[in-house]
Amino acid sequence: MPKTASSRATKTPSVRPLQGTVFITRQVHFNAAHRLHNPTKSQAWNQRQYGLCTNPHWHGHNYVLEVTVKGQPDPETGYIIDLGELKRILHTAVVDKCDHRNLNEEVPFLRGIIPSTENLVIAFWQQIEPQLKTGKLHCVRLFETPRNYAEYFGPEVS
Repeated sequence: MPKTASSRATKTPSVRPLQGTVFITRQVHFNAAHRLHNPTKSQAWNQRQYGLCTNPHWHGHNYVLEVTVKGQPDPETGYIIDLGELKRILHTAVVDKCDHRNLNEEVPFLRGIIPSTENLVIAFWQQIEPQLKTGKLHCVRLFETPRNYAEYFGPEVS
């Protein structure tokens, strides 16, 4: 004889949280121009150091920015950080300020630095980290080309 709805035992669903540190990464893209140039040095010095990258008429890249956040998944959501929120942070902190811009001249938080990939990952970290409400920033990785990238793991890592 089949059980009716009234005769079935009601079972409360449960959630089984898991413990462990997880690393989650979001990737965004932007295009920008820059010039590698140290204004305290001669043009000859800059040419020796940077070659074509010191062109006074600039050059550009299709940058790929990857940001990794680490933490314990929240027992209620299963998230370290909502990836939609991480995307919003990356756009607010970096992409909206840098996309289709001259990094040397048009991005206030980059003023006065040589916009090498190495310096950019540090500057981007400084823009992103204060906006994270959950998780901990683990790595900022910036691809200047598919074969060249820099990564930064924060000021406490040496």
